[in-house]
Amino acid sequence: MSAEYATFGLAPAMRAGGVLANGDFQVHRDFVDFIVDGRPLLFQLSDLDAVSPLASDVPPAIFTAHVRSLLLEAEPPLPGGRYVIYGCPECADLACGAVTAAIDKEDDDYIWQDFAWQTDEHADLELNGYHGIGPFRFQGTEYRAALGALLDQSAESPRRRVLLIGARVAVLAKLAAALRTIGIGADITHDLGGVPADELRAYGAVAFGRGIGTEQRAAVRRAFADAGVEVAYVDGLAPIVPLLVAQIEHALDRSPVEQRRLTRLVAADGEAGVEVTSPCRVRLTAYRLDRLYRTHAHEVFDGVLEAGRHRIALDAKAVKGESFVVARTSGSVLVEPMAR
Repeated sequence: MSAEYATFGLAPAMRAGGVLANGDFQVHRDFVDFIVDGRPLLFQLSDLDAVSPLASDVPPAIFTAHVRSLLLEAEPPLPGGRYVIYGCPECADLACGAVTAAIDKEDDDYIWQDFAWQTDEHADLELNGYHGIGPFRFQGTEYRAALGALLDQSAESPRRRVLLIGARVAVLAKLAAALRTIGIGADITHDLGGVPADELRAYGAVAFGRGIGTEQRAAVRRAFADAGVEVAYVDGLAPIVPLLVAQIEHALDRSPVEQRRLTRLVAADGEAGVEVTSPCRVRLTAYRLDRLYRTHAHEVFDGVLEAGRHRIALDAKAVKGESFVVARTSGSVLVEPMAR
């Protein structure tokens, strides 16, 4: 095998859930991504909305089985010694399509090769192969250490529960329902007095409504600090449910900043500035409140952008008054108020 050595690692990643402008829901998924030569392997596969089999919400026994399979300690799940590398984030059904690869062992090295898009048990490398990706040869000690750590670690799974604190009960109830729909738990409260530390450890983020004052915010922060719990704090920009969901999704992102695909969003003077690290589909949605506090949503851009910085003009009607822009890829979400 002539493949050159590549480095192998793992890193937390997410498939960003959300409430889309057309009313559809996209499920939130936390997973462990494969880092090859310092970059997520997923980024090399064009614009693919997928997750690895190493997802945090699968049962522990199935998670362990996936890890042992990648270590070649179990029979391959597909003919030809092929393994699922990335699958559908909604249902994980092979019929929806999956990225597969043949995994072999040579001496102490592990080799990933013949990557393909597969929708049934047999891969057609000529028609659906990812030509130019791989083969990758990984040193056995590094490969086993990375995957073995997943079996040995006692770290808790991502805390996909959010505490909502606000003055508008109706908005909080709609927000909690939307979060639960995409797979994020949500609770509503006004007072943390007497809440045991063990309960606070269940939360990964706290979201404050605009009507919550400085003293109440400080009291909440003290309660979490006294319990020794680190959480992300979200200051809600406006009582717009899809916008708040996007803010919370961003707060829950545990992936290393240097390995994110969407890295920058600015919104000012009728245009948006976006930076991406690899070619991907980017959707820009503008939200605004009118004088009667009614929500208006406008899809202002939906297309594939090449790596780099881009300036995108926004429809003046979409961003008049108090307005906000949400930028979304399959794995990242950023939110910015429109500066004037």
